Amino acid sequence: MSQAETPIERFKRATGAAIRALAEQAELTANFAPSGQGLVGKEVRLPMPARDLPADEVAQVRGEADAVALRLRFHNEKLHASQRPQNQAAREIFDAVEQARCESLGARRMAGCSLNLDAALEERYRARGYARAQNRDEVPMAEALRLLAREAMTGHAAPPSGQRIVDLWRPHFDAEVLKDIHALDAMAGDQKAYGRTVRRLLQHLDIEAMADQEPMDEDESEEGGDEAQQEPSQMRGEGGEQDSSESASSEAGEQAELGEAEGDDDEAAEADGEMMAGMADEQPGRPGRRPNWDPSETIDEAYKPFTTEFDEIVEAAELCDPDELTRLRQMLDQQLAHLQGVIARLANRMQRKLLAKQQRAWEFNLEEGLLDTSRLSRVVTNPGHSLSFKVERQTDFRDTVVTLLIDNSGSMRGRPISVAAMSADILARTLERCGVKVEVLGFTTRMWKGGQARERWISAGKPQLPGRLNDLRHIIYKSADEPWRRGRKNLGLMLREGILKENIDGEALIWAHNRLIARPEQRRILMVISDGAPVDDSTLSVNPGNYLERHLREVIAYIETRSPVELVAIGIGHDVTRYYRRAVTIVDAEQLGGTMMEKLAELFDEDPGLATGGRRRGRRAA
Repeated sequence: MSQAETPIERFKRATGAAIRALAEQAELTANFAPSGQGLVGKEVRLPMPARDLPADEVAQVRGEADAVALRLRFHNEKLHASQRPQNQAAREIFDAVEQARCESLGARRMAGCSLNLDAALEERYRARGYARAQNRDEVPMAEALRLLAREAMTGHAAPPSGQRIVDLWRPHFDAEVLKDIHALDAMAGDQKAYGRTVRRLLQHLDIEAMADQEPMDEDESEEGGDEAQQEPSQMRGEGGEQDSSESASSEAGEQAELGEAEGDDDEAAEADGEMMAGMADEQPGRPGRRPNWDPSETIDEAYKPFTTEFDEIVEAAELCDPDELTRLRQMLDQQLAHLQGVIARLANRMQRKLLAKQQRAWEFNLEEGLLDTSRLSRVVTNPGHSLSFKVERQTDFRDTVVTLLIDNSGSMRGRPISVAAMSADILARTLERCGVKVEVLGFTTRMWKGGQARERWISAGKPQLPGRLNDLRHIIYKSADEPWRRGRKNLGLMLREGILKENIDGEALIWAHNRLIARPEQRRILMVISDGAPVDDSTLSVNPGNYLERHLREVIAYIETRSPVELVAIGIGHDVTRYYRRAVTIVDAEQLGGTMMEKLAELFDEDPGLATGGRRRGRRAA
């Protein structure tokens, strides 16, 4: 081993050796990239851990690797295909429970392998938000049966983020289904018998008809029997010396530096490509894609708008002509010329921090580029092989989107709104360089003290407790997919006289939140910039005095406890820490740019799982 080998290269090499030992296939290679996942040919594509190799990411990557290796070792694809049902829902369950069988065979014998598989499952379920599910419709039955089968075969409970799946589905299954699940333990070493039991389970679930179960050819069953039948002797410790040597090599591969140095990176397939061979993936799209939850369906029903007919969501460019927009942008640049340099230096510091987290990957098996010396042995042993070349490429930053939701109320007029606009501009430019998409939104009302909604209320005879009584205006300054150069001019609109009016924060948060939920990125961050509590004179004059504030608190509580969106707030001149768990209050608008950079840098430094589940109480800036 070369003395210049870095820790992450040693980790890659050891992981590749562990895969080959566990799968008993010497030709397998491990390639790493941020979105790597699954088996392609003889290459096991794995996600790239951070350079400092945090323990949770290391365990997750090892778990993904072990899952692929165990499937290769204990799964017979031809036998599986002959037993697989035709119904799509049944196929998903059949695939998921078969994956549980393969993983359980390894977990029952090797404690390290079991811990790695738990870590990979925990990350999978955490990313998909299953721990926050409120009913069975939000989680797939296939995953519930996979976890129950795993529990029956290993005796291990579901990982924390998967426990909610089990709790929601277990009461739904009748005694016959639960009996079939418990019967899987005795069949784990026999893929043919195991598949028959799963088919019977599907019939008891009324997912497939009895006629759908076709008899199996004896030839097919014999082909898959040899490999699958080895489990009782090899994995439960009843075998001889061969079992001991195999287990030892597998364990060593998980924990130390083993084998040949074949841990080269490769550009991974997109996450919406092939999953691990045969593993069920019940949701289309990228990992982390979640349903578009609507907080308005779960928060206090006492809050309601009198009418939404006159509300509007509008692009910034539609609110004034292009010439005026250009003039406003020039005015913004002139006002903040001295501040822009300070914020830019902070932005550069943040950019260096983000770029330091990026990884480099290699593309292999090319016809030109740098000679791939690790594969010269193939040419030496077999001159018929052509030379292989590789090219290094820069990988993208973690799949992330950031939304800046800026209070456009009248109290923000002057210095605060100017600094907010420029800070948003600098932040969008910085994050775009690092491959992080940024959306800039604003919220206000169309009129002071009510608009057409209030007129409608008056004409209706002024009914008691009408609810929100103003016309919302939600402004899109820059969408997430719009390049910064195209959207920067729109930010000048915040300086236009008459744009800033009332602020109804709760509904603005719901709007911004739902736009983020609809995004395909795995990580979503929502930063709110405000200067105080929601205020709308028209609404508060005919409703309880805390009507808007109570609604805001309920929306915040929903996002912070039940949503995958990470929420952070910055208050200008007013204490917002009484509303938001993660928040900071600044006393001077000049601090805004630096504070935005610091809070986002903190988020990027944190583990995403901790960021959504264990938020810290923000501190108030001096």
